[in-house]
Amino acid sequence: MSPARICLCVLCRISAILRKDLSPQGHSLNTLDKFDLAILGELQKEARLTNAELAQRVGLSAAPCWRRVRALEEEGFIKGYRAEIDRRKIGLGVLAFVRLDADRNTGGLTQTMEEAIRKIPEVVSCHYISGTGTFELQVVARDLDSFSQFARDVLLHLPNVKDMHTSFSLGEVKASGALPLSHLPGKPS
Repeated sequence: MSPARICLCVLCRISAILRKDLSPQGHSLNTLDKFDLAILGELQKEARLTNAELAQRVGLSAAPCWRRVRALEEEGFIKGYRAEIDRRKIGLGVLAFVRLDADRNTGGLTQTMEEAIRKIPEVVSCHYISGTGTFELQVVARDLDSFSQFARDVLLHLPNVKDMHTSFSLGEVKASGALPLSHLPGKPS
């Protein structure tokens, strides 16, 4: 290959990395193969698999499986591992969905509100939303009295809060955090 063509290939690769189409290792959404997707699927089901068990389930030997897992971690496809805890077993019987309306949606005020929300352990999820409201939070509490106290003492005192609307979970139909993978090219059969 000529030096000019090599230079062009390198520039194309750097451009793709900057656009976030490719990771530095060369994986893009379109280059995940059936083994990568099988690894992601199996780890979503059971993250405590040993490398040997994972390799057997996806049809690879241990060393290539380990290298693929490390590459998927380094490239950000796998963000981390954690235990799924039953909130009721640890005394958190209430799950509330709280929509917070901001008084003003300016960059600085919204950022301050986001930073304050991130620091609250009872808020297990927060999304900046479209439509009515600014943020949608999932909040856990021991019981309705503790939630009520928490809402008055913490949520209503967040910076820039104009209004708050709350709905309570009456029962979970589905609470899996596993993401579907069937839409990806190279999906496992």
